[in-house]
Amino acid sequence: MNISPLQKARYEYTPKLPGMLRHGIADICVKEGEATQSVADQDKIKALFPNTYGKPEITFEKGQNTSAAKKQVVGVILSGGQAPGGHNVVCGLYDALKATNPENVLYGFKGGPSGLIEDKYLIFDDEYINEFRNTGGFDIIGSGRTKLETEEQFAIASEVCKKHGITAIVIIGGDDSNTNAAVLAEYFAAHNTGVQVIGCPKTIDGDLKNEDIECSFGFDTATKTYSELIGNIERDCNSAKKYWHFIKVMGRSASHVALECALKTQPNICLVSEEVAEKKMSLSQIADYIADSVAERSANGMNFGVAIIPEGVVEFVPEFSVLIQEINELLAGSKADEFNALPTWADKYAFIEKGLTKESMAVFAILPQAIQQQLFLERDPHGNVQVSLIESEKLFSALVKDKLEARRAAGTYSGKFSPLHHFLGYEGRCAFPSNFDADYCYSLGYNAFMLIQYGYNGYLSKVSNLSAPASEWVAGGMPITKMMNIERRHGEDKPVIRKALVELDGAPFKYFESHREEWAKDTCFVYPGAIQYYGPTEVCDITTITLALEHQK
Repeated sequence: MNISPLQKARYEYTPKLPGMLRHGIADICVKEGEATQSVADQDKIKALFPNTYGKPEITFEKGQNTSAAKKQVVGVILSGGQAPGGHNVVCGLYDALKATNPENVLYGFKGGPSGLIEDKYLIFDDEYINEFRNTGGFDIIGSGRTKLETEEQFAIASEVCKKHGITAIVIIGGDDSNTNAAVLAEYFAAHNTGVQVIGCPKTIDGDLKNEDIECSFGFDTATKTYSELIGNIERDCNSAKKYWHFIKVMGRSASHVALECALKTQPNICLVSEEVAEKKMSLSQIADYIADSVAERSANGMNFGVAIIPEGVVEFVPEFSVLIQEINELLAGSKADEFNALPTWADKYAFIEKGLTKESMAVFAILPQAIQQQLFLERDPHGNVQVSLIESEKLFSALVKDKLEARRAAGTYSGKFSPLHHFLGYEGRCAFPSNFDADYCYSLGYNAFMLIQYGYNGYLSKVSNLSAPASEWVAGGMPITKMMNIERRHGEDKPVIRKALVELDGAPFKYFESHREEWAKDTCFVYPGAIQYYGPTEVCDITTITLALEHQK
C-alpha cells in the first residue's frame, strides 16, 4: 500500500489520554453519581427501558481497580456517516483491551450494523490496526446506515454474539445510532444475554451534545477543514475583489458547523437556521438581509463578499416548510405517476399551480426554475421531497440578484453582483483528524473499554473538560437514556436522542451576533490555514471556538 509522508508521520503520533487513564488499568476505580432520568417524557422512556433506565453517571478516578477479571471478546461497529477520528476510537478500544489482557479479542463488524446481523467481520491484530492509527475515514471496517430496531434483528444479533462468545458491543455513531445502541442494550439486558452495549458520540454536525457530551468527535476536524477552504476563498475574494461567494456547508438539522466556520473566518454573512426559525423569517426577508450587505459594501467600492449557508436552512423557513408539506401531499400515491407522465415543464407547472394553495404557490413562483425542478426530483423512501438535494446556495444568490435588480430599477443600487457557488460537505468527513480529535477519539475508545470492564450496559463513553489540556480531561460514562425523549417518526412515537440545536442565548451565537454587523459591511476576513499537527501547542492542539466560548470563565 502506498502511503503519503504525512500518513507515515502520523503513525508515529501518540494520542494524549486523560490523566486518570495514563497510569495503567490497575489504577482506575469508579465513582458513581446520582441516578439519572431522561431529558423529557420520563414515564414513557422508563417504561420502554426498564432494565437500563435511571442508572447513575460514573466518573473514572485514580484508585484500585475493583472490576472482575475475565476474558473480554468485544465487537465494534462504525455506524452512519464518516467523521474524522473514528479509526482512533477503534485503536483506543483495542489498546485498552490488549493492555488489560493480551488474550482479549476485538471483532470488527464490516459495513456498519448490517455486519453484525450478517455476521461479516474481521478480528483485529497489531499489524492491521497499526495501518489506521491517526488517519481519517472509516475504511478500517467500513460503515453503514442499517438501523438496529426490530426484535428479529436483536435476536439475530444475540445469536451472533453467542456464536463468537462476544461479551460487549461498541457502537460508534450519532444520535440515531446511539438510540439504536440503547434499544439493543435494553434487549440484551431483558433477555439475560450477558452482552453489554456501549456507545461513542460521533457526528461532524455537532448536534450530539448536551450538558454531559461537550462535543461529538469529528466536529473539530471537519470545521477546521471547511474553515481552511473558506479562508482560502476569502483570500481569493479579497484579492480579485469582484465575486460574491455563496458557500453551503453541512448541517441538515443544526447550524453548528456554519456558526463555527463563521467564528473562525468572519465572513460577511452567515445564516443560522435556528434564528431563521425563531424569527419566522421568509425567503424574501433573508434575501433582503443579504442584499443589504451586498449594497452597503458596493456603495463603499467593495463588490465582493462571502456568505455561509447551512445545508438545511430552507427547512427552517416557515413558508418553505409549508410548501414542502403541500408538495408531499400533492405527489402522494398515484398522483406522483400522473405528474411524472406529463411531457413538459409547462404542463407540470400547471399541475403544481392547480394543486398548491395560493400562499404556497406565491412562494414557489419566486424560486428560480432550477430550484423549482429540484423540489420534484427523486423522492426519499417515504415519498417526500429530499430537501438535502436543494442547492440553497444557488437559491439565495438568485433571490439576492432579483432583490438587487429591483433596487437598481428604483435607483438605490448601482453596483455589480457576480455570484459564485460552493458546497463543502464530503471534503471534511474523512480528513486526517486534528490532534484534538486524534486525542479525543483515542480517549473515547480507551474509556469505552473501561466501561465494559466494569460491567456497564447502555452507556455512552464520555470524556469531558475538553477545553482544558488533555491531561485534565475527565473520563466516565452516562446512560444513553438520559439524552432521550419521545418524538413522532413516520406516524409512530419513537424514543430518540434529542438533537442539540444552536442555542440563540448561548455564548457562541451571542459572540457572533455582536460582531456580524461589522463583518457584514467591512472586510474582516480571517484565514485559518491548514490543520497543523506539529509545532506550538497553541496552534496544534487548539480546539473549536464554539467549545472555548461555551467554557470560558
